[in-house]
Amino acid sequence: MFDRLTSTLSEALKSLSGRGRLTDDNISDTVRQVRLALLDADVALPVVKAFTESVKARAIGAEVTKSLTPGQAFIKIVHEELTRLMGEASTGLNLRAQRPVVVMLAGLQGAGKTTTAGKLAVWLIKQKKKVLMVSTDVYRPAAILQLQTLASQVGAGFAAAAAEEKPVAIAQRALTEASLQAYDVLLLDTAGRLHVDAEMMAEVRALEAAVKPHERLFVVDSMAGQDAVNAAKAFNEALSLTGVILTKADGDARGGAALSVRQVTGKPILFIGTGEKSDALELFQPERIASRILGMGDVLSLVEQVQGQVDQEKAEKLAKKISKGKSFDLADLRDQLSQLQNMGGMSALLDKLPAQMQANAAAAAGAADPKQLKRQIGIIDSMTPRERRRPELIDGSRKRRIALGSGVQLPEVNRLLKQFDHMQKTMKKLAKGGMLKNMMRGMGGRLPPGFLP
Repeated sequence: MFDRLTSTLSEALKSLSGRGRLTDDNISDTVRQVRLALLDADVALPVVKAFTESVKARAIGAEVTKSLTPGQAFIKIVHEELTRLMGEASTGLNLRAQRPVVVMLAGLQGAGKTTTAGKLAVWLIKQKKKVLMVSTDVYRPAAILQLQTLASQVGAGFAAAAAEEKPVAIAQRALTEASLQAYDVLLLDTAGRLHVDAEMMAEVRALEAAVKPHERLFVVDSMAGQDAVNAAKAFNEALSLTGVILTKADGDARGGAALSVRQVTGKPILFIGTGEKSDALELFQPERIASRILGMGDVLSLVEQVQGQVDQEKAEKLAKKISKGKSFDLADLRDQLSQLQNMGGMSALLDKLPAQMQANAAAAAGAADPKQLKRQIGIIDSMTPRERRRPELIDGSRKRRIALGSGVQLPEVNRLLKQFDHMQKTMKKLAKGGMLKNMMRGMGGRLPPGFLP
């Protein structure tokens, strides 16, 4: 999400990073470049003004001038002010209330409320909560069916509703059902509109009055820019929001919404959606986001993602297999590619590395994009089990059959086999030197798929 902002801010701060002495002039010039970078990222003007004034006030004080490395001290100030701008680290939903705790999702149409409801259900179920979901969106075709499908997929309950019913009646019946069946949480997905209007605000107020939600969350599209800020203001006035969820953070957004919404509404950002999968929802950690914006990476989130999503049993089995001198085969490679695909592809992992490491890591890992991952998995799936265990059997005629079966050109099959051969040799070197165990220990017992070789 922050690629463009990271690039422009890094360029602005580069000139100061190695300086042994800072003056009012070069501090002012850098602050001006930071201001332009934030405005270009669609950050709200009042937010930009307050942020740059705070950075400049701290930078021209003794805090920087007395430092042995003033350039680094300035960057530290920018990092701390970015963190402060985005608020406190999130601990998730406040569920300290009489059950069923009602969590209401509101926002504009297309912001991703229904998908976010499914992700929140997954997060709550992991917290050992019994979740009931209901949709009061009687306007958008198949909206209720979409939520019902999501509820079934994630293992949550679903309160039935019909398009001809009134939203308030649906919500009240769902609350009664949640109480009678001892649900811990009722997730209420409301209808959205293309723009904020009086009818929408009247409806969300009526729903709030009817079911008295403990959490009133505004779901905002990270790519919405200034529109997101205006909508956040309107919903906060109508509902007195308790928190914000940012969606589509994996898209090509400028990042302005993340830096503006907290300041404008005064409400904390609780979660950030990082992909389309049901578990692609992270607690909002402003310090980590600030590090990513400044090109410092977010290795802690990478470690947590690996620990949460990599199949520990398979990872340990593979490590033991290689450490005993057994060959890494194409079936192992397929497992690696499949796990990498489940984690959002290589780009999702590289995004969390420091900027100076990303290029080298991308080159080392082959910079596999999601489409290429699918094709590589398809190639391996077109092989026989024997060919996967013994790749040396794959001759010219077998390669042609595999290419035909997977719908790719012969050079792609050759490229995959060449890449596999290189990986196999690297594995042997790691196993001999005991490096594999050390690498896994550093990642909490696991390694990200694709980084293993």
